[in-house]
Amino acid sequence: MSVSEDDPRRRIPRTDQLLALPPVAAARLRLGDHVVRGLVTGAQQRARQGEIEPDEVAAAVLDSLTAHRPTALRPVLNATGVVVHTNLGRAPLSESAIDALVIAAGYVDVELDLTSGARSRRGAAARAALLTACPAAEDGLIVNNGAAALVLATTAFAAGREVLVSRGELIEIGAGFRLPELIASTGARLREVGSTNRTHLRDYADAIGPDTGCVLKVHPSNFRIDGFTAAVDIAELSALTADRGVPFLVDVGSGLLAPDPSLPDEPDIGTALTAGADLVIASGDKLLGGPQAGVLLGRSAAVTKLARHPLARAVRADKLALAALEATLSAGQTPVGRALHADPGRLRARADRLAAELGAEVIAHEGRVGGGGAPGVPLHGWAVRLPEAAAALLRTGDPAVLPRVHDGACLLDLRCVPESDDQVLVAAARTALSGLVDDEHRRVP
Repeated sequence: MSVSEDDPRRRIPRTDQLLALPPVAAARLRLGDHVVRGLVTGAQQRARQGEIEPDEVAAAVLDSLTAHRPTALRPVLNATGVVVHTNLGRAPLSESAIDALVIAAGYVDVELDLTSGARSRRGAAARAALLTACPAAEDGLIVNNGAAALVLATTAFAAGREVLVSRGELIEIGAGFRLPELIASTGARLREVGSTNRTHLRDYADAIGPDTGCVLKVHPSNFRIDGFTAAVDIAELSALTADRGVPFLVDVGSGLLAPDPSLPDEPDIGTALTAGADLVIASGDKLLGGPQAGVLLGRSAAVTKLARHPLARAVRADKLALAALEATLSAGQTPVGRALHADPGRLRARADRLAAELGAEVIAHEGRVGGGGAPGVPLHGWAVRLPEAAAALLRTGDPAVLPRVHDGACLLDLRCVPESDDQVLVAAARTALSGLVDDEHRRVP
């Protein structure tokens, strides 16, 4: 279609002119040429469609460059009261861990001894920090997640052989992944012992034979069975497996390093090792408060067997995870730790201030550990109650806020919201409430 001489679209800046603008040229180095060209084309198209004037195209390009994020992932304020929220990436990292990620983003000595110039053990500093934090372990190995840790362990000890597991511990973890299927994928054969609600030491003793690769005890972290139940503790199983010469693995799940009085029934790595487990498996991004990682701690012989297995390379942790985990273990309290042990009085004071600014009410609210940790254990606190319809506006706002929708209301629990973000949350909630008012006005005839 031809364009007349006086058509204002003739005044739309050419692509080469826009790309030559200094801020745009600098952005091409940061964002990539194809991204910047796409933003330029988008602004030009808006002018062709009459959405903006031709002389506004350059400003529109600069605005889009400022607003462009290098990732589609959006930061979210977690106002659910669930500390380890799997849908939000589980544990938020500490400032120290974030700094470590920036350092590790470039060239680093992840597998190099700078003094000798020779190759070194991968992630030696992270391993040292792990062993310092858990002195009951003789050695440790870090892989890319908890499921990978379990797969590596069962493959190394029982591929083509039997893994003995109590029927009451055949759990399903997130996104439909089931323990039996995970073990079967390693080439091991699952042998169930006991019953769903009661398993005894004699069940394991009767099942152990020449084809037993290992005995596996799994903490059923995301559910609880009460009533007529029985289970075998780690010390008893350790004595039995040692007597029979069978490796004994314990998956504690959430990565608690030592007992936490506020979570009395949550197993921890140190206690499991002291009780006699040969190898303990856990996740790094739950109660440990670090990045996604699988942690394996235990006897030197067991860890060495895993480290030398060919599968270990396929599941090894990258330099970013190693750096973040090292910093998590070496620094002070993590965001997860602060949220779990938040002072109820302080939470109430913050909730009162938020409610006063929004003209809302404060109600008692019980948060949760999340991520399969401490099921059924309430985290007593407070929440600000807003109309249920505000939830969608909060989730889609900027910044995004994830509240809890419960009992016909939108609840804002400040347990997992950094106090420095309280005013950000106030502004987001005001915008959402204002949107509700505007919507009501549009509905009125």
